[in-house]
Amino acid sequence: MFQIPGTHLVEHQAQLAGIPWMNVATPGVQEEEIDDLQDALSTLDIDGIVSGALRSDYQKSRLERMAQRLGIRSWTPLWHQDSLEHMRGLVEHGFEIMITSVSCEGLDESWIGNVLTSKSLLLLEQQSKAFRFNVDGEGGEYETLVIAGPHLAGRLHVQGTVQWDGTRGTFEFDDVKGVKT
Repeated sequence: MFQIPGTHLVEHQAQLAGIPWMNVATPGVQEEEIDDLQDALSTLDIDGIVSGALRSDYQKSRLERMAQRLGIRSWTPLWHQDSLEHMRGLVEHGFEIMITSVSCEGLDESWIGNVLTSKSLLLLEQQSKAFRFNVDGEGGEYETLVIAGPHLAGRLHVQGTVQWDGTRGTFEFDDVKGVKT
């Protein structure tokens, strides 16, 4: 249910955004990972949670049921946004989005570690049409990491290597620094 590549970097994003961060460890066992999150959230005095899900009923329904059990609200403000318009909006509004893994036909190792631009988003759109995958990656075709954006007082500087098995691959992070501007 939860993205894996780059999740250990969220602490650096939170620092750059000036918000508190809490690590919630989970072995990622299906149907148990939501309980791990619920246990962690139950210790906090919060009114709700916000999810960035676009179309995953699996994620949205589980988060909503968890929120209901905790007596808090669940918001999904991006729910059912047009995929391409969502991606264009991110790039146009200054979000720097690094592709951290690919796992579908039409995306090769050259995409891994690259930051989306207007030009590369156009190519991604063409590939998504030709190979019939979700341009926003919502089906698990690729994973991303926001390294800079209007909500951050700086950017992540990452170093790493591409691991490629001939069909799919990931960016293995060797070093990361959150640099304030």
